[in-house]
Amino acid sequence: MAQSILGRVGQLVRANINAMLDSAEDPEKMLDQLIRDFTSNISEAEQAVAQTVGNLRLLEEDHREALKARDEWGDKARAASRKADEQRSQGNSAEAERFDELAKIALRRQISFESQITTFAGQIEQQTTFTTQLKDGLNKLRERREELVRKRDELVSRAKMARAQSQVQEAVRNVSVMDPSSELNRFEERIRREEAMARGMQEVAASSLEDQFADLQSSEEELEVEARLAALKQG
Repeated sequence: MAQSILGRVGQLVRANINAMLDSAEDPEKMLDQLIRDFTSNISEAEQAVAQTVGNLRLLEEDHREALKARDEWGDKARAASRKADEQRSQGNSAEAERFDELAKIALRRQISFESQITTFAGQIEQQTTFTTQLKDGLNKLRERREELVRKRDELVSRAKMARAQSQVQEAVRNVSVMDPSSELNRFEERIRREEAMARGMQEVAASSLEDQFADLQSSEEELEVEARLAALKQG
């Protein structure tokens, strides 16, 4: 049971990591949640390991009780055998037989407890190995949690730097796609057209003024011609 829970802890941790990475959550929140998950799952694993250790201690108690019972029934068998010998030496065969039977019963009990002792010893050996493996696995989970706690600030900082670098690269890529030189060329061309328009308006204004002066000069010449003609006619 405990071993399966330790395995499930590992699966949950891996699943949580993958889910958080896939959802692209805030790195700080992600790591804090991961630490909480580690703590919760380790607590569950600790309870399971504690139960396994408790079962081992029960086996050890049963083993000690069996050893004690084996010795007690051995003592009873020897006492009954001695009593039978005493009764036989006194010529009391019936009592001797009765005590011999009691000795046999005690020996059967002793053999039964010896069998239990052998069984308990094998179970204790297996359970001890199993418990040691579970403790080692639990300690590794604790170490990983502590390592995660220690590296949390470092990982958060690295994640923020990576995000900043990505934003810079995205900005550079957008600038490259936009091609600012072409935008400047378009703006320059617009200014040139406006400048040309201004020059054209100046030329139009100047041409109109010259025409007015030309008309004025033409009128003065016509008046001079008329005056000279009139003088000729009078002379």
